[in-house]
Amino acid sequence: AFEESNLPFRVDLFVWDDVPDSFRKQIQEEHVVLVDTGQRDMSDEWVYRRLEDCMESIIDYRGKTPRKTSSGIPLITAKVVKRGRIETPTEFIALDHYASWTRRGMPQSGDVLITTEAPLGEVAQLQKQRVALAQRLILLRGKSNILDNRFLRFLLQSDEVQVQLRARATGTTVLGIKQKELRQIEFSLPPIPEQRTIAHILGTLDDKIELNRRMNATLEAMARALFRSWFVDFDPVRAKMEGRDTGLPKDIADLFPDRLVDSELGEIPDGWNAGSLGAIVCLNSESWRFGHAPQKIAYVDLSNTKWGCIEKVETYAWEAAPSRARRVLRKGDTIVATVRPGNGSFALVDEDGLTGSTGFAVLRPLRNHDRELVWCAATSSDNIDRLAHLADGGAYPAIRPDAILAAPLVLADCVAREAFSSSTGALLDRIEANKRESRVLAALRNALLPKLVSGELRRVHER
Repeated sequence: AFEESNLPFRVDLFVWDDVPDSFRKQIQEEHVVLVDTGQRDMSDEWVYRRLEDCMESIIDYRGKTPRKTSSGIPLITAKVVKRGRIETPTEFIALDHYASWTRRGMPQSGDVLITTEAPLGEVAQLQKQRVALAQRLILLRGKSNILDNRFLRFLLQSDEVQVQLRARATGTTVLGIKQKELRQIEFSLPPIPEQRTIAHILGTLDDKIELNRRMNATLEAMARALFRSWFVDFDPVRAKMEGRDTGLPKDIADLFPDRLVDSELGEIPDGWNAGSLGAIVCLNSESWRFGHAPQKIAYVDLSNTKWGCIEKVETYAWEAAPSRARRVLRKGDTIVATVRPGNGSFALVDEDGLTGSTGFAVLRPLRNHDRELVWCAATSSDNIDRLAHLADGGAYPAIRPDAILAAPLVLADCVAREAFSSSTGALLDRIEANKRESRVLAALRNALLPKLVSGELRRVHER
C-alpha cells in the first residue's frame, strides 16, 4: 500500500508490541515516540489557566495608522500574518518614527502575534528581525516559568482556543475581538518541559515546511531568471554579438543566433518569431458536462490558490459542488485567474484528477516540452501586472481568457525550447515534490496539534 501511495518520502511501519526491547530503546533515542492515552489526560501536572494570568506582556497596537515609507523598519500588518507565519512585509515606517510607534512596548524575538480582526485568529511568531506592528495585531509574551512562547503559538491555533476567540468576538460582517475579551481565553497547560517537547515536535514539522518553501522560492527564481535571460533579455545573443562567452555549454550556446532584428515586439533574435502565448497552448480544452461528470470531484478554487501554490483541495459530490467547478485539470496545465488576476491566483498543476473553477484560464501546452515555458511566461510578474491593468469591472475586476492568450512571447525554435525545458524541468519537478511533501507534513501537524496540546497524545516516557 505504501508503494502505491503518493507519500513523497519513505515510511517504515512497525507494530510496536512486536518490536524487541533493544530496538524500542534505539527508536526512542533517535526519534520522538508518541502514544495515544485514549482520552484527555488532565493529570495534576496540567493546570487550567486564563491567558492574562500567563502573560508577561500583552501589547495592543491600536491607534492612528503609522506614517508609511518606501523603506525603513518593516511594518507587520494583519494581512501578512497567514497560516502560522509572517509573509514578506511590503510596507515600512521611518526609523525616526519607530520609537514613538512602539512606545507601548518593543517587539522581541519569540513574541507571538495574533490578529484581532480581518482576519481573526491568525497566529505567527516574531524572529530576530526588528519590526513594527500595525493595528489589528496583539503581541503576547508568556511568563517564562508558566508559558513557553513557542508552545503558545500552537496553542492559539488549536480548536480549543479558536472556538473561544469566535465566541468572544463581536461584529456581523467582520468579526473582531477586543483585548479585554482575549485576556479571558482559557486553556489547560502542561508543565514547561512538556510544553517545550510539544512545541519541538510541531515546530520541527513547521521548520521543514518552511525550509521547503524557501527552497522552492530559490528554485523558482532560478527558473524565472533563465526564462528572462533566454527569452526576454536575450543575454546569450547579446553576448555573441559582443564577442563574449555566453557562459553556456557549447551545444546550448549554438542554439542562439548571433544577431537581433526588428519586430513588432522590438528587437528579437534572428530567426525567432514575435508571437503570443496562444501559439503554444490550448485554452480551457476540457470541462465537465452534466451526465459526463464523476460522482466526486477534487475542487481547486481561486481563493485556495495563491502565487503558485494550491493550498487546499476540497472534495465534493458532483451534485453538491459549486456551480463554478467545471474545468478539468491535467498534470502539466498552468492555471491563471481571470478574476482579480493581480491577486496572484495561479499555479502549475502537478497531478491529474483535479477540477478547477471557471474563474481560471486553463493553459495546456500543445507540446509537452513547453510546460516550463508556458508556466514562466503566463505567470511572470510582467504578465500578471499586465493582466491586473487590463482587468475591469469595479468591485469585481476580471479579464477575458483571451487576454491571457494574447500575452506577448518571443517564440524560439523547438530545439531551443526543448533545451529550456531540459534546463528547468528538474527545478519545477523538485518544487512540486516539495509542495507534496509539505502538504503531507502539514496534514500530520494539523492532526497532531489538537491531540498534543490537549494531552491525548504524550511522549512515551511521559506516560
